[in-house]
Amino acid sequence: MTSRPYPPGMTIQGRPVGEMLRMWRQRRSLSQLELALRAEVSARHVSFLETGRSQPSREMLLHLAEELDVPLNDRNALLVAAGFAPVYSERNLDDPALRAAREAVDLVLTGHEPYPALAVDRHWTLLASNRAVGSLLAGIAPEMLQPPLNVLRLSLHPSGLAPRIANLEQWRSHVLTRLHRQIELTADSTLSALHEELRGYASHGGSSHASQGPAREQEYAGVVVPLRLQTPQGLLSLFSTTTVFGTATDITLAGLAIESFFPADAATAEVLKRAAADWPSTAT
Repeated sequence: MTSRPYPPGMTIQGRPVGEMLRMWRQRRSLSQLELALRAEVSARHVSFLETGRSQPSREMLLHLAEELDVPLNDRNALLVAAGFAPVYSERNLDDPALRAAREAVDLVLTGHEPYPALAVDRHWTLLASNRAVGSLLAGIAPEMLQPPLNVLRLSLHPSGLAPRIANLEQWRSHVLTRLHRQIELTADSTLSALHEELRGYASHGGSSHASQGPAREQEYAGVVVPLRLQTPQGLLSLFSTTTVFGTATDITLAGLAIESFFPADAATAEVLKRAAADWPSTAT
């Protein structure tokens, strides 16, 4: 029999587990019947769980959380609310237990050179980056580069990259829209606070090349949003892809993402390759 080390039915903050389940179901825009069909249980049982007339077993709670795509840290909160111990751990990426994952991250980052790539956690805090990223940060105010470094804040802050982003309005809209979608999926209060902070930054400005934006945007047909960054080597145009650990059972790995930037034109590719030629050799 599964033990319940916490008082059943209430979270540490006092929210009933049924209320939390209902919140996640509504966030996913599902009816009780739709969730019941996905989970292969009766709609009556879902209703009873949400109203507190029935208490979920540990297995049922995890099953419903999986169907609702609840983030792992919030699955722990659901378990605690129902009186069970949390099951998902959260460790630093440098923890020996995550050594294989860290090696995989470093392999991806290094393998992407001479183009920039970086690893971030679920709150967009920088965890690791390759050598190409450093060359893009030249001239940034030193206080902006102190850890913990939030890459979204760095990109839009007036003391960060914002004055050098040629298409600042477009990039700002892209960042805020992406962050808003992440908040919709996760209901993460830290991300919500970050979103409000970023919205408060001045939306005007950017480099003197900003007027070139509309014409350049047409080249990408709306498929990607380029980052057009003014550097000492000239104007660089980059687009990014995201890699995630899709089957992670650790909170850290589940929230880990690798942002890989690619040159959006031949001139940018050439600049990045030339810059890499000046890097110190890593040979032993």
